[in-house]
Amino acid sequence: MAEDEATFEIDNSEPTAPGERLRAAREAKGMSVQDVASATRIPKRHLETIEDGDFAVLPGRTYAIGFSRSYAKAVGLNDEEIVNDVREQLGIEDPAERLRDGTMQTEDPTRLPSRGLVIASIIAGIVLLIGVFAFSRSFFAPESEADSLLAAEEQRTLTEEDARAAATERASQRAIASGPVVFTATQDVWVRFYDGVESNVLLEKVMSEGERYTIPETAEDPQIRTGAPYALAITVGGQSVPVLGEGDVVISDVPVSAQALLARGETEGDAASNGGGDAQR
Repeated sequence: MAEDEATFEIDNSEPTAPGERLRAAREAKGMSVQDVASATRIPKRHLETIEDGDFAVLPGRTYAIGFSRSYAKAVGLNDEEIVNDVREQLGIEDPAERLRDGTMQTEDPTRLPSRGLVIASIIAGIVLLIGVFAFSRSFFAPESEADSLLAAEEQRTLTEEDARAAATERASQRAIASGPVVFTATQDVWVRFYDGVESNVLLEKVMSEGERYTIPETAEDPQIRTGAPYALAITVGGQSVPVLGEGDVVISDVPVSAQALLARGETEGDAASNGGGDAQR
């Protein structure tokens, strides 16, 4: 009896398994599994699977790592530590596999202004200076027939230059439309790309921050479904286009071909210009 009492100890150690640590952090915050599901948009059954440490039950390693990272952020744990523990539990030790899982991230080039945008801005500035110069001459110079002819010639030259610039822009848009459509995750985000109908899935997964996906050239009617459209930066032929939505809103059946994305960007640009014109009026 004395020996039994001597060997009896109370285990006050902290949980070490990633699933147990996530459960403990959730309970410490007074959150239910449903609360975490609502915050992360991860199905409740997957969260319970993660807490139980049954990562093999999830659709794949990418899901296990992506879901665990989002869970850790939701309950205030260090997501890198949790992800590393999950990788260790899954037996991911190959550096190549860690790279594929999104551990190493690079600077997102889509956040930088394109070379074409810089050149277009310079040309626009030159055209503006020419217009200001022409206006000042016509305003301050003495009224005469010679000055009127000169002003008319300058206006004609500007009109021709604008026409050439517009033709160049149209040719550039056609060249861009033939380029690849690339989606880059700016944070962990679930996406489904499909061709025509949702049953014809091209890609369905949780894209890690910095991960990219290029729409296949063979896709005839590529579309997207996601709950965080703002978390996907998009380029068409290397040119950035507007994100598909702001805030946490589910979008579905949104065309993501090069032509559809460029047409959408032009529509938003025209709307912004018209809004500015109305404000001035």
